[in-house]
Amino acid sequence: MTTKLIIDTDPGIDDAMAIFYAAAAPDIELLGLTTIFGNVTTKMATRNALRLLEAADLDLPVAHGAEKPLVLPPFEPSAHVHGDEGFGDIPAAQPKGQAVSEEAADFLIRMAREHKGELVVCPVGPLTNIALAVQRDPEFVKNCKRIVIMGGSLEAGGNITPHAEANIYHDPHAAEVVFAAAAGKVVMVGLDVTLKILCTPEDFDAIKERSPELGGMLKDMSVFYIKFYQEVANLNGCSLHDPAAVIACTHADLFQTRAVKLGVSVEEDTSGKTQLADDARGETHVAMEVDADAVKALFLKRLSLLP
Repeated sequence: MTTKLIIDTDPGIDDAMAIFYAAAAPDIELLGLTTIFGNVTTKMATRNALRLLEAADLDLPVAHGAEKPLVLPPFEPSAHVHGDEGFGDIPAAQPKGQAVSEEAADFLIRMAREHKGELVVCPVGPLTNIALAVQRDPEFVKNCKRIVIMGGSLEAGGNITPHAEANIYHDPHAAEVVFAAAAGKVVMVGLDVTLKILCTPEDFDAIKERSPELGGMLKDMSVFYIKFYQEVANLNGCSLHDPAAVIACTHADLFQTRAVKLGVSVEEDTSGKTQLADDARGETHVAMEVDADAVKALFLKRLSLLP
């Protein structure tokens, strides 16, 4: 049985890793991509999403998303992490295709209705599109099978401030909307687990050897990304942030979760901190433990299926 999946993405090097994984996974039916700011601008994200689908020979809809946070002013893209164009040192290239006319939030709402109880939405960037879908359609979360988020942390602290993970930090008000509407349907795959899964230069060499074309593209991207990790964290590799969330969509058994009422700080000093809430909201399932070796092995195995 396959999982019907939409990835909400800001590609981004680890986004590319996640999208190529989904393209290769026999248990995923990728229905499309929606785009958001974060690693790059939303305009770049849409271009990069189209480029990735075309590289993977996938003819799927891409819906252009929100261009700024719900409340806060826009942030500068993370060029120091992902490069000026989002793919490390790989130069920009214009895709042949175009985004659909429907904006991302409306596309998500429609797809959740059309695939009621079956659709898994996997946001791997700021949660603005998901929050807009929640605000426009009170049934959106209920219509989804699950919403599996890459972002936040419960105990691991932040990676952009001492308190906050980057995706939540870049639109904390949107994240609060989503977690407040969770109703048991939301899974958070954050730094508590993703930091435990490391992909080394040797792993990318193996990916390129098994998949010369698309694996080679990821290898070329990874050089810039791993250099950032080496300089900032003294790590000889990169964490599998976005791929881990996509893998959690189909292999929940590889993660141990804790059900909690989750909220997000929008206060200046701790903005973006994911923290326990004490109101009547439903619970979010927060991934706290992971079989890191199994997740990494599955990631490498599936990527070897690519051309």
